[in-house]
Parts: sequence; C-alpha cells; structure tokens
Amino acid sequence: MKTKVAIIGTVGLPAKYGGFETLAAHLVEELSNTYDFTVYCSSKKYSGKERCKSWKGAHLKYIPLDANGIQSILYDTWSIIHSLFFSDVLLILGVAGAWLLPFVKLFTNKKVIISIDGIEWKRDKWSLPAKLYLWWAEKLAVKFSDIDISDNESIQDYTSLRYNTISRVIEYGADHTKINLMPTPENIEEYPFLQDEYAVKVCRIEPENHVHTILEVFSEFPERKLVMVGNWNNSQYGVELKRQYSDFENIYLLDPIYEQEIIDLIRGNASLYVHGHSAGGTNPSLVEAMFLGLPIISNGVSYNRTTTENQAYYFSNAEELKKIVAQLKKEDLQNCAIRMKRIAERRYTWKKIARKYHNLIEEAFAAKNKTKVYPAIGNLEKKILEKYNLEHLKNIQLFNNSSETA
Repeated sequence: MKTKVAIIGTVGLPAKYGGFETLAAHLVEELSNTYDFTVYCSSKKYSGKERCKSWKGAHLKYIPLDANGIQSILYDTWSIIHSLFFSDVLLILGVAGAWLLPFVKLFTNKKVIISIDGIEWKRDKWSLPAKLYLWWAEKLAVKFSDIDISDNESIQDYTSLRYNTISRVIEYGADHTKINLMPTPENIEEYPFLQDEYAVKVCRIEPENHVHTILEVFSEFPERKLVMVGNWNNSQYGVELKRQYSDFENIYLLDPIYEQEIIDLIRGNASLYVHGHSAGGTNPSLVEAMFLGLPIISNGVSYNRTTTENQAYYFSNAEELKKIVAQLKKEDLQNCAIRMKRIAERRYTWKKIARKYHNLIEEAFAAKNKTKVYPAIGNLEKKILEKYNLEHLKNIQLFNNSSETA
C-alpha cells in the first residue's frame, strides 16, 4: 500500500494564487504514483460548484475556515487533528498549527515534516501578539517535527543558529511559467504597455515588500514604465498608494491576476523585474521571474541574494534603487537575464523539488533524532565563499535587524 501523506496549510487544490498551493499541486502531479495524498482545502475559497472529491489522484478535504490570517491557526489545527485518523505523514506548510505538534508526537507515531515558510514572525503585517505567537510556534515546529524545511539557505542558517539543528533546504519550482508568449491585438488593447519596454513587479501590497519605495523611484523616471500587479484594495496601505500613484502616466497599477497565461504574458514581455521583498525566504514570484529570463533588481537582504546567487542587482533604500535604475544599460540587463535564467534552470524545476520532497518523506521513516549541528557556513573564510560565489551566505545580519532596515 502507498504511504498516506496529508498536505496541510494550503488554501487548496486546484491551485489558486499562492506559493504553497502551487507547491502542493506539483507534488501531487509528480508523486501521486508513489504516495496517497490528501490535501486540505478552505471551503471559503471554493464555491460549491468548484469543490470536488479528488484532483489528479489526491483526495480533497474541505475545512469551513480561511487558510490565511488569524483563522489559519484553527484551520491548520482542524486539518492536523483530522489527518491523524488516516495519514502516515503530515506535510505541514507553515507554522500556524504548530502548537499542536507536542501532543501529536507524544500520543502518536505519525511522521511530521514542516516547512516554516521563511521567518514569518518577522513580517511587518503582523500585530505584536501575532508575532509573538508565530515566534513561539516556529520554535515548536522545529523542535517537534521529524524534519523541518527551510526554503532558502539563509533561512537554514537562521534556524541552525537559533535551534542548533539542521533544516533541509527545498526551494520552489518555476518551470510551470509559460515563456515566449506573444501578445495578441486583444491583449494589447487591454494592456497597451505590452507594446513598449517596461519593468514589472507582482506581489502582495504590503510595506515589507517595499511597494512604496519602488513606486517613489519610478515616479521620478517618467521615461521608464512600471507595471505592478497586486491586491491594492486589501489594506489602507494599498489604497493610499493606489490613490497617490494612479495618475502617473508611466505607472500601471493592476489588480490581482489569477490566470497563469495572462500573468506570464505580462511578466514575460517585460524588460526588467523589480523585487522589493524584505521578509520571507525563497519567494515564488522571484524564481518565476528568473525562469522567465528577466533581469532582476532586488532588495539586497540575504535570502534574495541566496536565491539569485548574488548575481542580480541589489538595493536597500530608495537612493540605491534610483542609482541602479539611472545607470543600468541594456547590455547589463541582458547579461543579468542570462545569469538568472541559468540559475533557475539549474535549481528551480518542479521535478527536482518533488524529488527532494520524496527523499525527505523516506528519510522521515529512517531518522530517529534530528541532527544537531552548528551551520558549517559560519566556519568558512570569506575568500573561500567568494571563490564559489557563496559569499551571500555570510549575510545573516537580517536576523539581527528589523526587515525594514535589513
């Protein structure tokens, strides 16, 4: 019989907007012949007509709660308890329900693999009580899981330093993106900027993604077009930015786009991707832009440098971004695009990611205790790291400063 694996913590399948949902979809597609998957879904996000009992071989279970925000604690808790009645392995994406893990390990023999999803408690969007809970939940997630996953080597350094254990690094795939899409006359009519050169950014409209910084800079370069796609109406921050910058002729502020082909059309025909994220780990939108062959200007925090192997262009404030935008030449951008594409093809494909998850599931049954290690990266000389283009792994200052100043 196949090993029964419960995937917990996503909005559900078929995948909608979100990295964990895309990950769950590709694990099911790649590994359903090996494992018997059950994926928990939020009935709040799927209408009655959209709900089905299975998807590409995976069983779907619906929970009448939101998978994100404060309800995620109850959503994950409900999913974990339900999964204990049938699953062999709990693959938990995120730490919201981690408070329950000490009891799971005490009273059952279930194997628990958990992705801590970057350093969630660092995100500016959370209130102080939420940050304190996530900080505590992260500790429980690492301590009471059989294997914990970081999606970035810099996050692995952080967990090693804080907990003295080794987490496994598994990033996200990006080869589901559609490349070389040419706009139709209908596309151009709806999105007239497709005829010109433009920079693009796709993200949640939150302060930690430095949307304000990027808009401020591009508003001072009327000859450079910027297209930004995000959930502008979900917060006062987004509403205010949209009001402030909607009248700039070179700035296009689009609402969320959930159709993969349309979002890839917009990204794939851009001449530049601007990545402002300052919290998290390996961000799906960044690796997707890399796979699409876009040159990258990124916030210079450690995990963005890790994702791009320190071969993109980096800024930490508006002045640095202005300087980059003003000085970059077309040849520089073309060379950067080639570097980003090579890295993505080598590291960020779903077959490679699924193989890593397969190996972890098998390892969970063999491992008795977590390995205690101090991150070896901390013992290497800087010149050795530079020789192998790994000097970004020394950049752990992010974890000692706020994401706003990292």
